[in-house]
Amino acid sequence: MHRIRTGLIAGGETAHTAAPATARADLFASSLRRIKRTAALTLFLAVMLAGGVISGVIADDYPQRTVTFIVPYPPGGGTDILTRMLAQALQDSLKQPFIVENRPGAGTLIAAAAVAKSAPDGYMLFLAPVTTLAINPAVYKSLPYDPIKDFASVGLVGAAQFVLVVNPSLGVNTLSELIALMKSKPPGEMSFASAGAGTPHHIFMEMFLKMAGVKAQHVPYRGSVPALTDVLSGQIPFMMVDVAPALELIKEGRLKALAVPSPTRVKVLPDVPTIAEAGLPGYSALGWFSVVVRAGTPRSTIDKLNQVLMSYLKRVDVQEKLQALGIEALTSTPEQLDRHIASELQKWSQVVRDAGVSRIE
Repeated sequence: MHRIRTGLIAGGETAHTAAPATARADLFASSLRRIKRTAALTLFLAVMLAGGVISGVIADDYPQRTVTFIVPYPPGGGTDILTRMLAQALQDSLKQPFIVENRPGAGTLIAAAAVAKSAPDGYMLFLAPVTTLAINPAVYKSLPYDPIKDFASVGLVGAAQFVLVVNPSLGVNTLSELIALMKSKPPGEMSFASAGAGTPHHIFMEMFLKMAGVKAQHVPYRGSVPALTDVLSGQIPFMMVDVAPALELIKEGRLKALAVPSPTRVKVLPDVPTIAEAGLPGYSALGWFSVVVRAGTPRSTIDKLNQVLMSYLKRVDVQEKLQALGIEALTSTPEQLDRHIASELQKWSQVVRDAGVSRIE
């Protein structure tokens, strides 16, 4: 048998084994580099996803299934009709079902809490009124949601129009006459009705009383219609009420409209002055509505919703339909709504404090 002589190389390795070992080392180094690149890419994608970049790209296909649109009031009212109009516009444009779900009760707390606990994916929308986002934080001691942290703004969509009405038997024809009558009586002798404690009907009136320097006893009802019924009968002399249920009664002369709380006159009541015009400069109160989603919803989804809704609300035919319901169409960007909510939170908190309104448990 012949021995094969092999020379030694550095480190004592034989020449005929050096090449395979070098190949294995190169293969190992190459694999290690691939692993490092994969890990780096995975980390990069995770960071982008956390920052909303990737989620925004994914959300470009939104919606891919049925979307629920929550309204915090019972079916049949102006707000419910507004929500259904908006849902239909979204459905027509985005080609997926938008289903309206009524969750009334507890001063909109039930609906707000449901949306605050929903997934941040844009598949649950909320028609959020001034009550939910600006008044409730001022009048409730605690809430099952945070108006700033739990929601992301889509945009303003409308405002319910209000009017201060009195029973004609009260014998006053102007706001100044009502204020003079109240000042002539012992503080708190006169009373006013509202749709419930903490509603715009209540808080708008408290702001009026404070600015006028008069006092009146608050009588809350469960809704504006029963409250208006007692004003109509003369049991309660006056109230702040949404225009829709009062309009025909005003036209028939069964109620007297003294002023509107909005910063401008109401188109369906062009001869009725604003409260500011009628003697209280600086008074302004708007029963606005907005659309919001769960905080964390991808910005591309929010932008898509905003684009459809704002385009729809700028249509003249849509604005006329809403006017017939006692609602003024409004539009905004998400950022404008953010600033509006912050301003309204501050405003109504101050009103509640100044008026000494008891906070609700």
